[in-house]
Amino acid sequence: MVYSLFFGCILCCFFISNLKAQEQSDLESIQQQIKNKRAHISQQLEAAKKLQGNLKVVELQIAQSALELSKTEISLNDNRQQMIELRKQQKGYLTSLDAQKSVLAKQIRSAYMTGNYDFAKMLLNQQDAANFERTITYYQYLNKARKSQIDNFNLLVKDLQKVNANLIENQSDLKQLKSKQLEQQQTLTLNQINREKTLLSMQNAIESDEVKIAQLQINEKNLLEALTRAQQKVDKLDITLNGLSDFRGRLLMPAQGNLRKMFGRFRQGQIKWKGVVINGIAGNSVVAIHHAKVLYSDWLRGFGLVTVLDHGDGFMSLYGHNQALLKQAGEVVQAGEAIALLGQSGGQSRPNLYFEIRHKGKPINPVNWLKL
Repeated sequence: MVYSLFFGCILCCFFISNLKAQEQSDLESIQQQIKNKRAHISQQLEAAKKLQGNLKVVELQIAQSALELSKTEISLNDNRQQMIELRKQQKGYLTSLDAQKSVLAKQIRSAYMTGNYDFAKMLLNQQDAANFERTITYYQYLNKARKSQIDNFNLLVKDLQKVNANLIENQSDLKQLKSKQLEQQQTLTLNQINREKTLLSMQNAIESDEVKIAQLQINEKNLLEALTRAQQKVDKLDITLNGLSDFRGRLLMPAQGNLRKMFGRFRQGQIKWKGVVINGIAGNSVVAIHHAKVLYSDWLRGFGLVTVLDHGDGFMSLYGHNQALLKQAGEVVQAGEAIALLGQSGGQSRPNLYFEIRHKGKPINPVNWLKL
């Protein structure tokens, strides 16, 4: 009996020892899995960081190409308007020349009809001094009128020649601008192809939700740090800004397009949307919602080409995913003034504007502030 109990105790201790050993082994296995998972996430984040750097380079190239193309298109439109105006002037001058030709033709015919009559004889035959004076005055008037018409005709010819020269010059400029536009479009297309390749690499590099969440957290941290640095620089400017409190529900829409009311919804894991998205057309204007100074204007990870405006009294508005930026930090802008071109920077798959309003650093729902 004692032997059986002793043997049972030994078996129990052995079993407990094996159980603890198994638990220790399982714990070590779990810890190793966690370690491997963290290492894998770290590798993905590092790969994503490098690819974000590549994305920044190519999106800045796209911004430069888009900006140059936009300027060229503005020049093309100006040139076309000038051509329309010059053609109107040309038509007007030709009409005036035809009228002048008709008047001159009548005067020449009149001069020809009286040309065979000796002017000296006609004067000598005048018996009346009054008639003599009237005849002299009449001929002087005819000569002055004829000279005036000829002078006007010559001026019209010169003006027409200038207009024709300007038309030729504009046509030459138009040809060069069209060639430049084609080159810029080709450059833009090539940059966009390179961007798509970079985005595909990023998608392949970022596999798990954990990495995506970590990315969003890094992006938010980068934004707050960038705003803090920018605020310190811009605070030196002596500009009076009164905030947005008096304009709730009356602020301008920052871009034309379909507004997606996403504020407060879950984005990834427990991370929520802090703004809204406006789907629009690439290259369309993005405008300031109210009078402000530009706080930040640069490429920022997760937001692409972004502009942040300071409206005073703790109010800020953020405009992300732009194709190109039109204003620099420190500039003052008015309500409705174009500050950027709508795009899809920051790794977006289609053109849209990401828009936020913040008050004292805290995101607030833009839908309640915009005039929809």
